[in-house]
Amino acid sequence: MGWSLRLPVRRSLREGTGKRVLIMAKKFSELSERDILALAISLEEEDGRVYADFADGLRETYPDTAKIFDEMREEESQHRASLIDTYRSRFGEHIPLIRRQDVKGFLQRHPVWLSRPLRIQDVRKQVEVMELETRRFYERAIRHVSDAGVRKLLGDLAEVERRHYATAGSLQQTITPVVQQKEEDAQRRLFVLQIVQPGLAGLMDGSVSTLAPVFAAAFATKSSWDAFLVGLAASVGAGISMAFAEALSDDGSLTGRGRPVLRGSVTGLMTAAGGIGHTLPFLLSDFHIAMTFAVAVVGVELAAISYIRHRHMGTPFLSAAFQVVLGGVLVFLTGILIGSA
Repeated sequence: MGWSLRLPVRRSLREGTGKRVLIMAKKFSELSERDILALAISLEEEDGRVYADFADGLRETYPDTAKIFDEMREEESQHRASLIDTYRSRFGEHIPLIRRQDVKGFLQRHPVWLSRPLRIQDVRKQVEVMELETRRFYERAIRHVSDAGVRKLLGDLAEVERRHYATAGSLQQTITPVVQQKEEDAQRRLFVLQIVQPGLAGLMDGSVSTLAPVFAAAFATKSSWDAFLVGLAASVGAGISMAFAEALSDDGSLTGRGRPVLRGSVTGLMTAAGGIGHTLPFLLSDFHIAMTFAVAVVGVELAAISYIRHRHMGTPFLSAAFQVVLGGVLVFLTGILIGSA
């Protein structure tokens, strides 16, 4: 049926003697009607649990899409119940454990559903693959069973899986513009909360707090190289300090601010970048030219911070510029006064 990325067909276990026994996965053609129904029950249960994980992972950022997966999970549960009833009526109460990895030919599934945060594009792609594979399983299973009732049930399930496949492929179209706008707004808020805010805090700290030591060293020594070393040390040190401070501030479970390691890394890197920006000009050997370039870079940094606050935080640009420039000027003057003393 064109299935690829096949699972390993050999597994092993140890007997009581300690010897390793090789177990081969079954070929699909070797499955009995009893095996096929048991496998179908297992597949429906697994798909339902995957959809439940998708719904749970998307509920906060894509609530309306999560409802779609809740409905699909419920349908999978109904399919499983119908299969169990059919199995019991034909083969009794005991249902043997036959899983996808016990049969040759099934796709290897990457556990996308365990990722957090979930990327909705990955989810939709995974659902398409799942539904296509399950539909092909039912279509192939129909040719291996003789009971008319079982054939009808498998055919009905194949048709449902076909509709699920179409739903997965058109999830974007089933979401109304209003719902899509709500979900995009939620995703944007998460981006601001988890990336922009930590990065902005780091950039502001690095750009402003390192002004004093850099320019104090520059005016005290009148040496570009000495100013560069002080600026580099201050920038890297501030980056490490801010990274740990942000990562240890909270685990993100209650605030929704995301993974501590990611936030800490973003904050630390932006802090170091903010300080190194106005430190690099001091690599120029001519002190006066280096100082001129450094002051110009400081102006660019403060303007960039003001724009980011205006763009992502909703602060009026003039208000943001006044706050940032005022703080930067005060720290800059502090460095000059201490360096000139």
